[in-house]
Amino acid sequence: MVKAPVNPQVLKWARKSANLTIDDVAYKFKKSVDVIEAWESGTDAPYYVQLEKLAYEIYKRPIALFFFPEPPQEDDTKRSFRTLPESEFNSLPALLIRQIRKAIVKQENLYELCNGQNPSPKQLFSNFKTWQNYGIKKLSLAIRDYLKTPLQEQKSWDSEETALENWRTAFENSGIFVFKDAFRHDGYSGFCIFDKVFPLIIINNSMPKTRQIFTMFHELGHLIFETSGIDKLQDDFIDLLPEQDRHVEVLCNQIAAELLVPEDDFNTHIKGVKVNEDTISSLANTYKVSREVILRKFLDRGLVSKSTYKKLTAKWIDEAKKKRQEKKGGGDYYNTQSTYLGNKYVEIAFNQYYRRVISEAQLADYLNVKMDSLLPFEMALHKRWAR
Repeated sequence: MVKAPVNPQVLKWARKSANLTIDDVAYKFKKSVDVIEAWESGTDAPYYVQLEKLAYEIYKRPIALFFFPEPPQEDDTKRSFRTLPESEFNSLPALLIRQIRKAIVKQENLYELCNGQNPSPKQLFSNFKTWQNYGIKKLSLAIRDYLKTPLQEQKSWDSEETALENWRTAFENSGIFVFKDAFRHDGYSGFCIFDKVFPLIIINNSMPKTRQIFTMFHELGHLIFETSGIDKLQDDFIDLLPEQDRHVEVLCNQIAAELLVPEDDFNTHIKGVKVNEDTISSLANTYKVSREVILRKFLDRGLVSKSTYKKLTAKWIDEAKKKRQEKKGGGDYYNTQSTYLGNKYVEIAFNQYYRRVISEAQLADYLNVKMDSLLPFEMALHKRWAR
């Protein structure tokens, strides 16, 4: 077999950009650490079949990249997530790094499909600078008004699924694209990538619907403060942040909580009520939020202890995990893919195709489907939109 004349610097770059150690790669490849080190130092090289596994299965990169004379220049992803401590960023799993890279590709796709202009006639992010100096209540009211979603309408929604879809539509109609994906990691609920033209929010579809809703609003807070962010299930990293960045993280949580469960309205609902799991579940259903959000409201008011808060949240997280495991199974690929991409993005791609701005091959690439799957994909879309 012939060895591949790869650039060892690119090999090292690909590993580091995937947040993998040499030990990680050796384990995944079932090779010794010495072999991987030899490839990266240039004293040896992988065979072509080994390079294919490295490129496609481990680093998730096109194979041609490894023959480049120099490592490619990419945006400094780490710098954009400034409210995450460097130690936390460096420990992000490779799966999440891949999700971030996929999101950046989607952002580039939007620039190409929309000729560099956000298609939304009104754009929420155009007001970000003005809103940064608002107090939490005033800011939340301004955002709710801009999203054209009165509190009574929110309360009238019949399910968490309806709430999630309606909030997602409201975000996208205001210029913020919301994508979904299965992160295959319970520790991360989502993230956002700030951009003045195409800000993105990516949510972990494996999480409960109410957690996905909270994540959307938490990440919206990051976008308002013009920073990318990651929503972790455990937010103990906040204490490690510099004061300014810690302030932003706290504000993001406060914005999400006030928007979804306004303080004044919540106070009218809890007058004279006994705080127990039934009350918490009832209020969560009223606002279409998680029980954790309601429990946090009671904790902040001193109506439950920290030990009760930790005990109940741990119990609910365990329940959610068991529920997800029971639901595991294959679904309809086309429906899943269209759900991940969102109606707005899919509609833009098909519109450009039918206007002959992009080719059939480009359309398939934008939608991440094979060319011979475009027709069944479109048929599945029409069925979904007709419901």
